[in-house]
Amino acid sequence: MSSEAKGGRGAQLKHTGLRPGWTTGSCATAATTAAYTALLTGAFPDPVTITLPKGQTPSFALAAEELAEGRAMAGVVKDAGDDPDVTHGALVRATVRRLPAGSGVVFRAGPGVGTVTRPGLPLAVGEPAVNPVPRQMMRDHVARVAAAHGGSGDVEITVSVDHGEEIARSTWNPRLGILGGLSILGTTGIVVPYSCSAWIDSIRRGVDVARAAGRTHVAGCTGSTSERTVTAEYDLPEDALLDMGDFAGAVLKYVRRHPVDRLTICGGFAKLSKLAAGHLDLHSARSQVDKGFLAALARRGGADASLAERVAEANTGLAALQLCAAAGVPLGDLVAVEARDQALAVLRGAPVVVDVICIDRAGTVVGRSGLAEAP
Repeated sequence: MSSEAKGGRGAQLKHTGLRPGWTTGSCATAATTAAYTALLTGAFPDPVTITLPKGQTPSFALAAEELAEGRAMAGVVKDAGDDPDVTHGALVRATVRRLPAGSGVVFRAGPGVGTVTRPGLPLAVGEPAVNPVPRQMMRDHVARVAAAHGGSGDVEITVSVDHGEEIARSTWNPRLGILGGLSILGTTGIVVPYSCSAWIDSIRRGVDVARAAGRTHVAGCTGSTSERTVTAEYDLPEDALLDMGDFAGAVLKYVRRHPVDRLTICGGFAKLSKLAAGHLDLHSARSQVDKGFLAALARRGGADASLAERVAEANTGLAALQLCAAAGVPLGDLVAVEARDQALAVLRGAPVVVDVICIDRAGTVVGRSGLAEAP
């Protein structure tokens, strides 16, 4: 099969013709790398090259730099590519300060970066809103710079974003209890641009490629983490993977007209709870997690009235899931079954067997539906 005919995430992105960009996590990692290098050597690398989780090695020009006794600051302007990202053009800064031996890497929220104030997020209350993957990226690069230039790797990293508090008002951060600014995000380091029409067209092409290759089992994934999970579960080839992003409806409607024997839908618990509630567009701007719906499901799964009330008032879908898990209520499975049944309803009797897998942010399976087909 020629490279033009290959499917999978990379082929879908190429087919859209949209230019990818870099996450705030990548920008913070580049700024951290440059700042720590300058702290140890007296010179800022410009451009500075980093390694992303999947091995890509982009380079970033520095937009700001400052070297002082015991600390250094570097800044990178975020380029979101062709994605309509509210943080496009924002200046992401990292200030690196030496710490005593044995301190490790400590993260601080500077101006424009939020602080977690409510439970239900992948970070503890009181922590700076620098998500787990960007933290690991920064730790890894600090270790590499330390090894190359004789440093201890014991540093404080303060991440800030110019005008970040103002930009954050256009995000969901205030509602989630992330106060004071933006979150530093990214699981792959790359911003995948989503033009609705272009991405839906790429989903259709992905189905066509899979069918042409004789694939009888395809998987619609909401992102790279769910793609890794479903690959590990079923050992599917790349051209059987559909990067559906938020467009669950696009996958289901096209597979209805162009059936395959089996469709697996895999994604984050919160996103798939939206599908379970009947939403076909899972984007946060167009559908939200319905905690009342989750509370009703929890009651169906054995939750008492008190637990259901706490689920209805939970800060996030993840918080609702955690409450139910602690009480032995299988909310993940219940959501997966409802999402599967919603998918079957959209398929309208097409000869397709469907199963749904819900995962958490780390890719751990937290819910399964089992296989079913339309009656």
